[in-house]
Order: sequence, then C-alpha cells, then structure tokens
Amino acid sequence: MFKKSAVLFVITLVLFNFSLNAQHKDGLNQAIGSISGTIFDANLEAPVAYASIVIKLKKDNSIVTGAITNEEGIFALKKIPIGTLVFEVQYLGYETFVKEISISKKIKNIKLGVIRINTIAEELDGVSVIAERSTIEQRIDRKIINVGRDLTTVGASAADIMMNVPSVNMDQDGNISLRGNDNVRVLIDGKPTNSSAAQVLQQIPSTSIKKIELITNPSAKYNPEGMSGIINIVLHKSSSKGFNGNLNTGLNVGIKARFTSAFDFNYYTGKLNFYGSYGNAIGKKQILGTIFRYEDGSNEVWKTDINAKSHLYKIGVDYYIDDRNTVSVYTNQNTFGDKMISSTAIDFVGITSDLHRITTADNDNETATYNFDYKYNFLKDGHVIEFEADYNTFKSDEFADFSYKGVELTPFTDKFYKERKNTTLNIDYENPLSETSKLELGVESRTQKTDNQYYSTSVNLNDSKYSYNRYISSFYATFSKGHKKWEYQLGVRLENYTSEAVFNELASEERSFDTNVFSVYSSAFLKYSPEEEQKNTYQVSFSRRVDRPSLNQITPIRVWSTPRVTDIGNPKLQPQYTNSVELNYTRRLNKGSITAGVFYREINDEITRFAFKDPEAPGKILFSYHNYEDNSASGFEFSGNYKPVNWWSFNGSFDVYAQTQKGEAGGTAITAENTIYRVRMNTSIKATKKLTFQVFGMYKGASTNLQFETKAFYFVNAGARYSFLENKGMFSINFNDIFHTQQFSFDATRPIRQKGEFTWDSQAVYVGLSYRFGGGKTKKVMRKKRDKNEKRGNSIL
Repeated sequence: MFKKSAVLFVITLVLFNFSLNAQHKDGLNQAIGSISGTIFDANLEAPVAYASIVIKLKKDNSIVTGAITNEEGIFALKKIPIGTLVFEVQYLGYETFVKEISISKKIKNIKLGVIRINTIAEELDGVSVIAERSTIEQRIDRKIINVGRDLTTVGASAADIMMNVPSVNMDQDGNISLRGNDNVRVLIDGKPTNSSAAQVLQQIPSTSIKKIELITNPSAKYNPEGMSGIINIVLHKSSSKGFNGNLNTGLNVGIKARFTSAFDFNYYTGKLNFYGSYGNAIGKKQILGTIFRYEDGSNEVWKTDINAKSHLYKIGVDYYIDDRNTVSVYTNQNTFGDKMISSTAIDFVGITSDLHRITTADNDNETATYNFDYKYNFLKDGHVIEFEADYNTFKSDEFADFSYKGVELTPFTDKFYKERKNTTLNIDYENPLSETSKLELGVESRTQKTDNQYYSTSVNLNDSKYSYNRYISSFYATFSKGHKKWEYQLGVRLENYTSEAVFNELASEERSFDTNVFSVYSSAFLKYSPEEEQKNTYQVSFSRRVDRPSLNQITPIRVWSTPRVTDIGNPKLQPQYTNSVELNYTRRLNKGSITAGVFYREINDEITRFAFKDPEAPGKILFSYHNYEDNSASGFEFSGNYKPVNWWSFNGSFDVYAQTQKGEAGGTAITAENTIYRVRMNTSIKATKKLTFQVFGMYKGASTNLQFETKAFYFVNAGARYSFLENKGMFSINFNDIFHTQQFSFDATRPIRQKGEFTWDSQAVYVGLSYRFGGGKTKKVMRKKRDKNEKRGNSIL
C-alpha cells in the first residue's frame, strides 16, 4: 500500500512541477495586469457570493472581461490590458459599485481589498426577503439550497429541514435517501462523519445550517462512494473581528418532548481566529406499530419509547502566519446515548398462549475528530497547495435485555461492542492556468479499521467477532475552462481499494474475506449560459461511481431485530458500479426561479436486500443481501420559487423516480417495477416587516419494492416567526403534521403475506428562539475540502 501511495504522490509532484513551469513560461511571454479583491455587504459585514464583476474600457465602454465572486466574496481577474478601465460590481438588490482603474507597465497588479456595496433603499424589503426564504442555485456540478428562515422555522433539527428539501426523503427511522435511493453519502462541512447520518441529523440544530448542497452527479474529485450522490450540509461559521456568536434554543412537544440548544462563537484578533460551538439534544420519542399476518392470523402490536441525549463540541483555531502560510486545527467531540423500552405483543388466533416480548436497550457512543490543515499560497491568485490530515474515532456499547410473557421462552441478553478508526491524508494542488481555466490535482490515502464484538446468552445466537479493514489510495485530476457562454470540466480518478475481513464465531472455523480492486472513475460537465446575466443555464454531466457494501450489509453476525425477523450480512458482497447521466435547466425570473432536471443511471452488480423464511426458525423471516443483475433507474425533477408580491412568496417541487428492481424472495427470482413521486409546497405571507406566517405540505405517492408496497401519505405544517432587536433575534412557532396523517403503511406478499402500519410522534408543536450578537470586519481561512469542491470564482461571464 505504501508503494502505491508513493507512486501516486510522485505523479502529483511531477504534474505540479510541470504546471509551475508552464505558468512561468507564460508569464515571460505576456505583459498583463490583474485585479483582485473581496465584495462585502456594507450593512451585514458579510461576504456577497456570486456577485458579477465587469471590466470595461473607458474609451468605448466595451466589456473586456468579467468574473463571479466565490462563496467568500473573493474575485480575481487576470490578463487585464494596459489602459484606463472601469471596474463595476453588480448584484440584484444592491447599488452598482463603479471605480476607475488604470493599468500600466509599472502598476500591473491591483489589489482592491474589501469593497463594501450597499443595498438599494427602495428594494430593502426585497433584500430582506432573500434572507427570509430559501433559494436554489444550479452550479456546474451541484444544486445548492440556501437555507432561509422559511426552513429553519419548521423544526428543531437538520432532520426536520431535510424533509422539506427537493430530491431528499427521510423515513420514520431517520434514514435518508436521495432521488429514491438510500445509497447516499452525507457530509457535514465537506467531511464524512463516523456516526450514522440519522443520528447526526437529529443532533444538528436547524438554525445552524447555512446551505445544503445536493451533488447528484459528483465529479472525479470526490470520493466515488455513494451511488445516488452526496448531500453536503454546510454550517454557519463566523470569522468577524472581535467576539461574535449565535444562541439557539428549541422545544418540540408531541406525545413526548424534545429540547435542543446550540451556541457558537468566534474571536478574531490579529493573526488568530478562535472558534467553537456546543449543541445538545435531549428528549423522548415514541413509535407505535401493528403487523398482521394472513398465514396464521396473528396480530403484532409494537410500542417503543426512546429517551435520547447528545452533546456536540467543536473548538478550533486558524493561524494566519503571513500572506503565504495558514495553519488550522480543530477537534469535534460527540457523545450520544439513548435508552429504549420496546414492547412487542403477538396475538395468535385460537391460541391462548400469546407471545409478549419486552426489550430494554442501552446504547452509548462517542465520536472524536482531530483535523490539521496547512495551506501555502504562491501569491498568485488562486494558486495554492494544501495538506490536510484527519483522524476520526468511534466507540459504541450496546446492551439489550429480552424477556417474555405468556410463553415459556428463556430471557437472554445481547452485548454489542463497535469500534472504528479512520485516518485520511490529502494533498491538493490548484493552479488557475489562465483567467478562464483551472487545473486541480490531488492524492489521498484512507485507512479505515473496524472491530465488532457480539456476545449473547441466547441458545440460538453465537458469540462472534468481526474485524474489517479498508485501505484506499487514490489520485485525481480535473481541468475546467470557461469560454464566453460555455464552461466545461473534465476529471479522472485512479483508485486502488483493498479490504481485509476476519470472522470468528463460537464453535466454528475462522473465515476470512479479502478484496483488491483497481478502478478508474471519470466525470464530465458542460454548462451553457446564453445570456451574460445567466438567466438561463443548461447543464449536462456524466460520472462513474461505486457503492461499496456498508458494514451492516457485510457483517455476518446474526442479530435478532424483532421476535420474528432476523438480519444478517453477506461478507461476500461485491461493490456495485453506476454510470450516471444528468441534464439540468435553471431559469432566473424577475421574481423567482425554476429548475428542472432528468437523469438516467446504469447500475452494474446491484446490491439488493432479499427476504426468505428462516430455515433455522420456522415462522420467522431472514433478511440478507446479494449482488444481482445489472439494473437501471431514471427520474425527473422540477422545483421553483416565486414572489408575486412583496408580502407573499412560495416555493414547491415535484419529483418522480422509476426503477426496475431485481432480487429474490422466498427462494424465487422476482422483478418489481417501482415508481415513486412526491409533491412539496411551501408558502410564506409577510404580515408585517417582523411577522411572517407560513404553511408547508407534502404528498408522497405509493411505491413498490421487492418485499412490499407502501401506501401514499401526506402531511401539512403551519407556523409563524417574529423578528426583534433589529433582526438579531427571532422567535418561531410551528405546528407539524396538523392532521396527524404522516405514517408508514405497507402490504407485503413476499415471503409471507402481511400488512402493517407505523406511526410516531410527528404531530407536535415546535417553539424556537435564536439570537446573534457581535459584528465586524471578516477574514476567513479558505480550506479546500476536496469533498466540498467549491469553485473559486474564475467563471467568465
């Protein structure tokens, strides 16, 4: 593994040296100027992202070149001709900033520093509405939902917001899916998390979210895992001078009550920026369900109460050594625990001795992340090299006791210990070869080590140990270029993947499973904007990705999920590969925008979950996984937002996905044609400058998979928010699931005919309070984060 990593590293250095030499020669042959700076909102003292920069000749007012600021408000233009020029900054809702600039042989490189632009007085209400409501942007490689107050009002956590995001769905257990597929990677600030996505989303306060990036067709720069794509949740991070912060609290009351609170701060002085945050989630929830089996006429009744608490801590520092060197370190610490009491009663027709099982479970886990980042700037706009090291650990202890009433079954206890350690090392290099083109190179080494230990006092289950280690070395290269109305990006990723697994089960021989695969992943993007204002944007893309089996899918430890259902992994599972093509269209309207897209996926060696009657326990169902034949999936999405008048705005979305699923149930090969569609609508009415009312509704149609058919359902939420203390504070209240219609219902025919329904405390009232304080000039360290893949603002207008 070391040799392969070294080879990739040498390749990067060679290409890095080549690009430097190419740039040096280019500089000798041309005498050009450059202009750089940062655009800020004069009132909010915050960066203005995606503002238009235009350079014109003063003599005839003809356009020379232009660019768009990146997320930090930074812009950089090169190859500026000698002469007197007019520099303009344009952005909807702001006054146009104009400045005369002269480029000469003596003064070629002009650094404008921070430029503050003012909002247009008569459109001030419209500007505040932008912050009130969420907006959608289409980039060359992703769709971005800028989270406004209309989404943060809906609930206490990130999980509540995700239910309202187009293309995204969450089930009753908190599992997330993208475009109808649950093979999705969830990142926080461009970083993977060692905890489950369901757990993390419940812990993040909704008011801490700045934006959500839907990367449905990721480029080669990304880790290629996650068949349906990547969801990156970007959190707010202040870096203003002085002491600044935000305080958020929320209470969600349904059948049970849940409380969340969060506090984040930063202190920036001199060359140091200290920042930190703390968040907690404490509360209870309840799940109720029934399952009826036609075969034996039995009725199974579920009731589960969960009491959970979590604490998240983050602290870090950015050290701006000089204009060339920046060092950053931070640590995340996450503790989570829940106690569960579950009652499962099974009534059999004509049998007096019914089955009643009581399960009590205690789960505690800890996650720790330690991150170091060093960035070197060559003092050439956008020309940087960066090294990042990330170490992540996860420990979990699960204890469960099972007791019975009504039948003579022996109580037993389960203990499950899990430990994971991940180490990631990256070197990334970025070189804007010209004003409109950019080369990015990088190497990455990932080591993931997992140990699972399972102990049970049940006579039907065996003590076992399972260790699983993965080693991944990769190299990527991407090249992007803009030409007038066109912009394209090409990328390739070379990756060597090795896994080693050992399974030890009591009274059985040791089994080992090894894998070694070399793969090539490519991507291509093309974007066309016929107008300078980019009112219409067309984008087409292609990518190849892989979905490697998860730990749950490959762990061969036999675990009882319910009294009549058993889950067991398949360590022989092979990765499934996906080739994806996507076409998107975005139109900016005077009072809103619309986006539409279609996609098609070709899936090789698809991983499918199958069910059959357990041969070791008659009357019980066994779930496992297997690779099946090639498959395909397709879909269509439409979303938009519109503000017909100053006091009323709405946004909505419609999506439909179709997939042919192949698998096995009851020992028989089967095929299921599945079509899923959803409709979402959110409307806001601004009663006064401070008071806003909103209503949100969603309808999800019925769907079919290999085991069962789910029924359609809908729900409606209503709420209000009130701003005070010059918009620094916000009080919000929301009534979720007004008609108590949010539920999961199914009919199954394979391998046993049954029907069921599950409900949870979705009908609840949420009350939230947030307050922000501090302010000042801002300087933010720009960490690349290859899983974030942000553009640097080199796009040509």
